[in-house]
Formats: sequence, structure tokens, C-alpha cells
Amino acid sequence: MMLEIKPEQQEVLDRAAQSGMSAEEVLDQAFAVIREQYRNEEWMLAEREAFAAQISEGFAQAEKGELVEADEARRLLAQRRSKRANS
Repeated sequence: MMLEIKPEQQEVLDRAAQSGMSAEEVLDQAFAVIREQYRNEEWMLAEREAFAAQISEGFAQAEKGELVEADEARRLLAQRRSKRANS
């Protein structure tokens, strides 16, 4: 298969070749990134309703003055990320 690539794409291939990577390795990495983006998109779509509910809950809490300090919010987000990464 023959592909036409843009100059900036050729530059990436050239830099990869200088570092010892083959064009195939560069493409493998590019496809891995694309696959990950699709997985993230599918996850986001599946979780859309949950996100909307959490956002609504957050607005309701804010209106009642039930706000969380920035440091606590960061800690909670890191904790959620860790749980998601481990599942």
C-alpha cells in the first residue's frame, strides 16, 4: 500500500528514524494512540448520563453553599482516577 504523507508527518518519521525507530514502530504507536482515543470516547458516551447527574448534583450543592475546598477537590479527583485506573 502506498500512502502520501504530509511534510510534518515525514519530519516525525525522520526524527523517529534518527532515534532508531522504524516507520512501522511509529505507525504502531500512532495506531495505539488512536485506539486509546476510541476507547476513551466509548467510555465517555457510556458514562454520559452519570456525568450529567454528577454535574447537576454539584450545581445543587453549590447553590446550597455545600462547596468543597480546592485541595479536597483535587484529593477526591485523584482518588477517583486511581480507582478507575485500578479497575
